[in-house]
Amino acid sequence: MARLKIAYIGGGSSRAPGTIASFVDQGQNFQGSEIVLIDLSPERLDIVRILGQKMARNAGLDLTITSTTDRRAGLSDCDAVLTSFRPGGFEARHLDESIPLKHGVIGQETQGPGGFFMALRSIHAMQGIVEDMEQVCPRAHLFNYTNPINLVSEAITHHTSIPTVSLCEGPIIFPREVARAAGLVPDRVEAVMIGLNHGCWSVRHGYDGADVIPLIQAAYERALAEPGRSARDLRLLRLASMMESIPSYYFQYYYFKDDILAELQAKPTTRAQDIMFSVPDYWSHYLEQARSDAPRLDPGRSRGGIHELELAIDVMDAMFNDRKEVWPVNVPNNGAIADFPDDLVVEVPGYVDRAGIVPLVQGHMPRRVVGLVKMLGEYQALAAEAAWCGTRKDAIRALASNPLVPSLPVAEAIYDDMAAALQEHLPGRLLRD
Repeated sequence: MARLKIAYIGGGSSRAPGTIASFVDQGQNFQGSEIVLIDLSPERLDIVRILGQKMARNAGLDLTITSTTDRRAGLSDCDAVLTSFRPGGFEARHLDESIPLKHGVIGQETQGPGGFFMALRSIHAMQGIVEDMEQVCPRAHLFNYTNPINLVSEAITHHTSIPTVSLCEGPIIFPREVARAAGLVPDRVEAVMIGLNHGCWSVRHGYDGADVIPLIQAAYERALAEPGRSARDLRLLRLASMMESIPSYYFQYYYFKDDILAELQAKPTTRAQDIMFSVPDYWSHYLEQARSDAPRLDPGRSRGGIHELELAIDVMDAMFNDRKEVWPVNVPNNGAIADFPDDLVVEVPGYVDRAGIVPLVQGHMPRRVVGLVKMLGEYQALAAEAAWCGTRKDAIRALASNPLVPSLPVAEAIYDDMAAALQEHLPGRLLRD
């Protein structure tokens, strides 16, 4: 097994205890390794570090878990860097979600103006991380979970030689969600999804060896007559039935834009506010377990559950232990999807071994769905470049290209409102032309 030094930037976040639980669950694959937790709060880092040390000890693992607020020191001589953080915290996410609604535009964490401003903040922070990596661990691999992961990876892959992969469980989860809505057994669905992160469709989709689409179409017809079915389930079933492909959950924001906007405007709180309400209980639970001799995370009191960022750890294991496995990844296209440029970051199955990650050739996306994904791909490229080195004008042009933004005047108004509210997290070049 590979003995690694792994830096985890975001190691004091509310998802970090669940991520450490994932490392412990796969600890036999990383015996003798060190995990360095890096974040801004020494108090929260201490809680996560103590939790991890006790969980590793009780599992009989040879894992060293340390913590630091000195990012460059923590990154020194690392083999792998895992990034999962939220610049500005949930307070900034609340602004991402609420300000667009005032302009009649959907506010969402990774989509539309909200996702755009999260990208501006995340990429600004990632520039410092990449600079540190180039100085103190230039041979390390970067495993990114910081949202919006496609825009973050798009920016990094064009501006550094650090080998980078961004990861999301979406291609694994989305087929299971649709199966569950259709009353099917999720474990019996086998699907391959390609496209962009949070913007992928299935190109192969089986259920017990047969095409699952007729089963979904029949389930949708039944669901229309069933009282009490959730609007979300009906949207997913309707979209899969019409397009004859399993969609990313996030396509509802585009294909049912008016319905979603009305729901968000009618809701008294944003999703960020709902989460902030629960955060104190998360940390109360983590502190309680850190004081225990045998910590056990309660899924109901842990942000995201008790096994977080598992895919990153799966891909690390496949790479450093030469497993020769296939996992969903976000990497430069390099011919994997015929509809996109080679240098655009896409979400595809990737072959992972000691040599790195190779995206597997998938051909074309279905023509009936690829148009919107191409629009999102053009937006992705513009937004990533504006975030990395652009001006206010570049950023507005990128925002105006987003399919959820209806006009240039709306893009300008939203941009100025959000930039003013979030200016402490943005570089000065994005606040002026």
